[in-house]
Amino acid sequence: MREADLGDILAYQSRADVCEYLLYEPRDRETLAARIAKWSEQSTLASDGDFLELAVEHRSEARVIGDLYFMLERAEHGCAAIGWAFHPGYSGQGYATEAAMEVLRLGFDSIGLHRIVAEVDPRNAASVALCRRLGMRKEAHLIENIWFKGRWADTDVYALRETEWRDRPDATPPPSPRSPSNHVGHEGHG
Repeated sequence: MREADLGDILAYQSRADVCEYLLYEPRDRETLAARIAKWSEQSTLASDGDFLELAVEHRSEARVIGDLYFMLERAEHGCAAIGWAFHPGYSGQGYATEAAMEVLRLGFDSIGLHRIVAEVDPRNAASVALCRRLGMRKEAHLIENIWFKGRWADTDVYALRETEWRDRPDATPPPSPRSPSNHVGHEGHG
């Protein structure tokens, strides 16, 4: 993300309907500008907690229509988490699926991760459907595990392992074998 993306990102991250199932409230220009400045400094996935906040740009319109969050959770075990937010004006057109598939490709094919998870609010039908399109399987339904916007809320956990990524019908051939100790520590791509 770049400072120049502020207006495009504000167009959806300031919306109550977009933030309904996200951990943050609608953001104002000042808050979002500070976040983008922080996010733009992140470029490495090497240690626990390292993350990338990636802008999804609509090529023909040359504007940001969404973003993906990708965090290395447990580097030693090759585990990461993915999340997303998109402008509702671009829903149903495959943009979220295409962008998330590229982040999964980065995680499994370039970095050599073992497992990627997504935690979603089970009421968020669009995110649940996206997890399924990505080939993720539901592993858990946590009941009232988070105090969320003034009430207890549930969380669904979806996951995809590297072997499942390789076994999908549209899979590319696997890269050369790596030892588990070699799975992380590579530069992130933005």
